[in-house]
Amino acid sequence: MSDPNENPTLVRETSEEELLAAIFPLLPTGEATLVGPGDDSAVVSAPDGRFVVSTDVLVERRHFRPEWSTGYDVGWRAAMQNLADIAAMGARPTSLVVSLVVPGHLPVGWVTGLARGLAAACAPSGAAVVGGDLSSGDDVVVAVTVHGDLGGRAPVLRSGAQVSDVVAHAGRRGWSAAGLALLDHDLGDADRELVDAYLRPEPPLAAGPAAAEAGATAMLDLSDGLLRDAGRVARASGVGIDLDLDSFAADLDRLARAASAVSSATGRRPAGEWPSAAEDVAGSGDRAALARDWVLTGGEDHGLLATFPAGTVLPEPFRAVGRVVAAGPAASHTGRPAVTVDGAAPRAHGVGWDHFRG
Repeated sequence: MSDPNENPTLVRETSEEELLAAIFPLLPTGEATLVGPGDDSAVVSAPDGRFVVSTDVLVERRHFRPEWSTGYDVGWRAAMQNLADIAAMGARPTSLVVSLVVPGHLPVGWVTGLARGLAAACAPSGAAVVGGDLSSGDDVVVAVTVHGDLGGRAPVLRSGAQVSDVVAHAGRRGWSAAGLALLDHDLGDADRELVDAYLRPEPPLAAGPAAAEAGATAMLDLSDGLLRDAGRVARASGVGIDLDLDSFAADLDRLARAASAVSSATGRRPAGEWPSAAEDVAGSGDRAALARDWVLTGGEDHGLLATFPAGTVLPEPFRAVGRVVAAGPAASHTGRPAVTVDGAAPRAHGVGWDHFRG
């Protein structure tokens, strides 16, 4: 998908220098940038004396489809998934470097749209794009490395959760997975808010440092699903985690109609048309199960899951969603501390996204 207002000239019809000249003026700048794009390396200040670093990649048709996503969408997602990793350590992002592989048939406007998406996503946090690399290839690949500053705070790791801690969540749950499912079933126009949650996620970036200041004992970015990522905290900390499904009631309610539409999208109605009220009732069981799966296993909302000592006043927008418990019997047999939902094994299809198993 391309933006009709962007430059239609193809990448193969321009030079590398010309393409970079179109990109550079669009990139965001930041206060920590001492030397930006244009030299062999960037120079970024690190007043804390420590640098928080993370990296992530987006691959065409693995992480996004060009028929669904504009360059702006991909730039936004590439930035946000990395910025969320920095926030999950309790840090504030300062700079990004971006490596981009683009095929010759791609419009230059798609590439400049990506730069605009990067800039828009970085603007609220003040992070800058300070350099990167550009190459040609058969498919679009966007690789981002992000840096952050802890501001004198200790990093919040996955390994600090303690028995009796409160488990808390900030952000949306299941919205991105629902948006992807709608697109997959040609229902993209049925609920643009959910589709936009997939194309342009909005992680609660300021909540990460706020959680660190409030005494969070563990935290991570929910990129691969609640069950999978909660399991990572549990394993790293040597504990169990019990989640309260009712704490996600607002998300479940918000997703119910989309779940009904997807459950019913088997060719019985034109694409993009909602099911009738009668069909809603008839399919309520499938609808509830699908909405529950999105909440428990859906990825790429990039909310934050954190643990806090019992009695902590949770910083906004965190809300309590469970508790840390002693590792159960499952841990002694498998070496994997259990994540339970309402005290029992989760009722869900799988636990979340795996890049090699799906």
